[in-house]
Amino acid sequence: MGTPGVFLDRDGTIIEDVNYLSSLEEIRWLDGAKKAIRSLKDAGFSVVVVTNQSGVARGLFDENFVHKVHQRLNQDLTLANTHIDAFYYCPHHPEIGPEGYRKICSCRKPQPGLILRAAQEQGIDLERSYLIGDNVVDIRAAFNAGVRPILVLTGKGLRARDELAQEAELSQRLKIAPSILHAVQWILKEDDG
Repeated sequence: MGTPGVFLDRDGTIIEDVNYLSSLEEIRWLDGAKKAIRSLKDAGFSVVVVTNQSGVARGLFDENFVHKVHQRLNQDLTLANTHIDAFYYCPHHPEIGPEGYRKICSCRKPQPGLILRAAQEQGIDLERSYLIGDNVVDIRAAFNAGVRPILVLTGKGLRARDELAQEAELSQRLKIAPSILHAVQWILKEDDG
C-alpha cells in the first residue's frame, strides 16, 4: 500500500493565475498556500503538483522555463520548512503548436495521465488521495483518476463552481473550499476521522 497523496493544481490554486506565467517575477503565492503544503507534509501526505502548461505548445515559454518555475516554488517552500515532492506537467495542446507538442495526449487534464503517472512513480495510493484545483478540468481529472476532488474558489474557482453546478453527478460528489488552506484543513479532519 502506498502513501496518501494530495495532487495540487498550480496556477489559481497555489499561486496566482496570471494567464500564462512567463516570468519568475510574476510568481505570487496565494494566501495560506505555503502553510497548507507544510501541514500536508507534516501529516505524512505526498504532495505533487499536476499542471497543464500549454504555453509551451503555444510558444509562450519553453519547458526549461517550466522547470525553473518549479525550482523557484520549492526554493520558496524551503524557506517555509517544507517542499513539494514532485511536479508533473503537460506541455501539449490538441490543436496548437509544433509537431510533438500539438497532439491529443493522456496527460492533459481532464485526462488522468499526470495523476496516474505520479501515483505510480511516487508510490501514492489513489484511493486515499485528493486533488485540489480551481478549474473544471482539475475536478474531472480527479474523478477520472479515482481521487477525491476539492474545488477551491481562488483562480477560476467561482466560474468552475457555477459550471459544475449544472452537472448533478459531479457536484454532489464535490467538496468546495474557499482556499487551499481551507481545503487542507478539511482533508486533515477527514484523515483523522
